[in-house]
Amino acid sequence: MKLRLAVVGAAGVLVMSAGAAAASTSHGSNDSLRSLGAKIGLRIGTAVNANKLNSDAKYTEIVADQFSTVTPENVMKWDAIEPTQGTLNFGPADQLVTFAKQHDQLVRGHTLLWHNQLPGWLTAGVGGGTIDNTQLKAILKKHITDEVTHFKGKIWQWDVANEFFANAWDPHPLADGINGDDFWVQHLGEGIVADAFRWAHAADPHALLFYNDFNIAGEDGTNAKADAVLAFAVKLKHAGVPIDGIGDQGHLDTQFGFSGTAMTQDLQRYADNGFKVALTEVDVRTFIETTDANQTPTDQLSTFAQPYEYSQMLKACLAVRSCISFTVWGFDDADSWVPGFFVGEGYADIYDVNLNPKPAYTDLQQDLQLAAHGAQHRTGSGAHS
Repeated sequence: MKLRLAVVGAAGVLVMSAGAAAASTSHGSNDSLRSLGAKIGLRIGTAVNANKLNSDAKYTEIVADQFSTVTPENVMKWDAIEPTQGTLNFGPADQLVTFAKQHDQLVRGHTLLWHNQLPGWLTAGVGGGTIDNTQLKAILKKHITDEVTHFKGKIWQWDVANEFFANAWDPHPLADGINGDDFWVQHLGEGIVADAFRWAHAADPHALLFYNDFNIAGEDGTNAKADAVLAFAVKLKHAGVPIDGIGDQGHLDTQFGFSGTAMTQDLQRYADNGFKVALTEVDVRTFIETTDANQTPTDQLSTFAQPYEYSQMLKACLAVRSCISFTVWGFDDADSWVPGFFVGEGYADIYDVNLNPKPAYTDLQQDLQLAAHGAQHRTGSGAHS
């Protein structure tokens, strides 16, 4: 992703210009989320279902009009990129990157190092003993290097490492809060996180490199995980590891409590320690009538709670100048991951199953309209500015 107006530097990489944020309005209507966010230099994004892009006209129109940054929902994950060892399939991801360029959008690359959606040949090889730990590390380094190199100059932010820290319910947290049961930690140790950042930076020194996780801004009612992530990230930075930012996913559920104030404070803590921050996978789920394809909430109160919590997350981002992007994890209920993962829940997005905007959309729109008259302008969106 590049903040437009991008210019090509001597090395052939895309460089962000000072007028980049304002230029994002050229492909959005004046009251679109992207245009309103551009007034303060905030990128508003969505995860994109590559199967629907350019095949569903209304879906494609909304992606182009409403958002100034896009995240590939699946097509940059390892199982999609290298389903067969040694055969790289960049086609679907290339199509998304091309779409983004055509519509003056930036791209968040997602994700390089994660324990899920690994190719079957890799997990089978490790499990069967045909890939030992030394080989595994070499294979991982090649994967990160190949993918980042392929997209060099085309990615604004990479989610380099994803979901390494233990939650309250995980049985084997390590002393520093990392999940001891993580696939990569079990085989290569927690130092592999630093290695991943170094490899990604070597392949594209101009991309912003993020650590990405959930419940790291007080969403679960405790700062234990946030404290652990902050301490670890600071340790990496002090060791010279090229980590630029912290991405908080922002997956909420209306059945649990949520404090926008706590989120603001945690995002600010990351910023105060020299990190850019982003809300990377925002959605708010609730219980729904499972026999209703429209994902109607079972409790009318949740129709007020859902947009309120969206608004609280955006306001937390707006309050922290180092928060440079706010990304919803898919914008429409029809394509949401939630009903397939959380039984009996849904209604998580800002558009309904028929691609009509919901109250959550309107609340975000109004918050951005007000922010133009008071929120600080986001600056320094380049990799090392």
